[in-house]
Amino acid sequence: MKVRTCGFLLAGALALVSARPAEAHHSFAAAFDASKPVVVTGVVSEIRLVNPHSQFVIDVRDAAGKVETWKFEGSTPSSLIRSGFKPGTLKVGDKVTVKGSHARDMTQNAGAAREIVTADGRSFIVGPAGEEGASSPY
Repeated sequence: MKVRTCGFLLAGALALVSARPAEAHHSFAAAFDASKPVVVTGVVSEIRLVNPHSQFVIDVRDAAGKVETWKFEGSTPSSLIRSGFKPGTLKVGDKVTVKGSHARDMTQNAGAAREIVTADGRSFIVGPAGEEGASSPY
């Protein structure tokens, strides 16, 4: 009996130790506003092709020369690869224009990326147009 109880306790302890916090997945409409398009041009400072959403960080200079950092979510890495966007397509330091939808919190420099256009004119669809049934704001 003690061996069985000890086994259950050990299994429970292992489950607690190995548990990771769950990452919540949100709907587009919960985090972004398709009626608030955003277009920024700047320099790529970070690219993270991770699940559940890829991330693109862009440093944008305002008219006074101050740098603002914008964070954008994109599709999953596998979706990006299927659409022609592969690791290495963009590099840190590349100048790009990102078109998307602004975060619902308008105080944040954040959004959902729809399209990324490189300085040489290549265009990549990297995210959704917005809510299902909503037309693209572009």
